[in-house]
Amino acid sequence: MTDSSNKGLGALPDFCGDGIVLCTAPDGTMKLDVRLEKETVWLTQPSIAELFQTTVPNISMHLRNIYEEGELSVEATLKDFLTVRQEGTRQVSRNLEYYNLDAIISVGYRVMSRVATQFRIWTTNVLRDRLIKGYLVNEQRLQELNQAIRLVADLASRRDLTG
Repeated sequence: MTDSSNKGLGALPDFCGDGIVLCTAPDGTMKLDVRLEKETVWLTQPSIAELFQTTVPNISMHLRNIYEEGELSVEATLKDFLTVRQEGTRQVSRNLEYYNLDAIISVGYRVMSRVATQFRIWTTNVLRDRLIKGYLVNEQRLQELNQAIRLVADLASRRDLTG
């Protein structure tokens, strides 16, 4: 990833175990508990609201619209995780709803805030970077495959000539 694709959203992860990562904004203003599982990240609605600097009701409205419009399915993007939290002096276990990266990205493209705009710019740059790199890698693989095909064809024609 290039420096320009990471402006404004560089997070410093601290691995806390149990698939939880604590991400801190470079300026220290925001800390998010991010759950990592099955090759994706998961956030609660309050964490998504904090990420995009908006309200939980706003996040809830956008998620409801995303599901009602059929952009994403609830089954594929929402999961309950048993989470242990400190409530006063007690440790309490609760099932909390977490939304995966697909839902987080979809919400990020709907929320109107300065941070959400930075998020959209960042994701667009990352996507562009990945597409360009992917194209270049595939182009190189195609050239290597063509070389291998020519080599095999050349060997086959030599075999026909010799024997």
